[in-house]
Amino acid sequence: MGLPFSRSKNDLSQTGPVGPIIADKSQKALSTSNNADSSGSRAGLFRTPISGGVQSATFSHGLPPPALAVRNLMEQARFAHLCSVMSSMHHRRTGYPFGSLVDFANDSMGHTIFSLSPLAIHTRNLLADPRCTLVVQVPGWSGLSNARVTIFGDVCPLPADQQEWAHKQYVAKHQQWASQQWGNFYYYRMHNISDIYFIGGFATVAWVDVKDYETIQPDKIAVDGGEQSLKKGEVDDAAFISVDSKGIDIRVRQGAQFNIQRLAFDVPHKVETLEEAKRALHKIIDTSSK
Repeated sequence: MGLPFSRSKNDLSQTGPVGPIIADKSQKALSTSNNADSSGSRAGLFRTPISGGVQSATFSHGLPPPALAVRNLMEQARFAHLCSVMSSMHHRRTGYPFGSLVDFANDSMGHTIFSLSPLAIHTRNLLADPRCTLVVQVPGWSGLSNARVTIFGDVCPLPADQQEWAHKQYVAKHQQWASQQWGNFYYYRMHNISDIYFIGGFATVAWVDVKDYETIQPDKIAVDGGEQSLKKGEVDDAAFISVDSKGIDIRVRQGAQFNIQRLAFDVPHKVETLEEAKRALHKIIDTSSK
């Protein structure tokens, strides 16, 4: 479905995988010394199932290579932190990095596509200076042992004749979200990827070759949302977040997907004390278990 965009040569010669970096001295089980366990023991290896790794970790633990791990991660994640350069048109903090949360889709080469409003600060920043970084975390992020990637590149608006194509990429990934956006949103694409910095967990760090990333195809199960399909209808666990007089907020996990749900208290009076909140909560649990 991707358009035949030409691949930029900028900085490709400077990219390439590097060896593992030991991020924590306590992770001695991941040492690159000759005493490393060749049996594939997972002792000391903290990572999510879709994480990739540097060469030693990849072979020892049956993980995808870094370029494939990043492509999988980009398919499975829906949101990212876009860091642009603050432009002078805002009359404040010119030149500082500006971080914002955005949703995105990918084309066939793994280049990101964004649906941006002309009123957003990050959109104005990109029009003045297309240089940016995109930080993408594994779905269900729970700490520094989880996978994430930083992609360096240049984001520019797509021409009018490619807007419909970009919209189809968005609908394929986000379903209802893309179709419900306002009419003044415009599609942008990271046309040039200059570098990729991948962290698959503690002691797993690599600069990924851009050409490898662009040419490798993600696992089909990642593209098809295998994790969601396998876990459809099941709730693996739920965690309490907060409580007030009207109800509680909980974080629900289904596979690698997390969402926040609001459960309202079903009581005839206002809940004002902790004991009343506990009784109201037990009522919700009893009702749900029937």
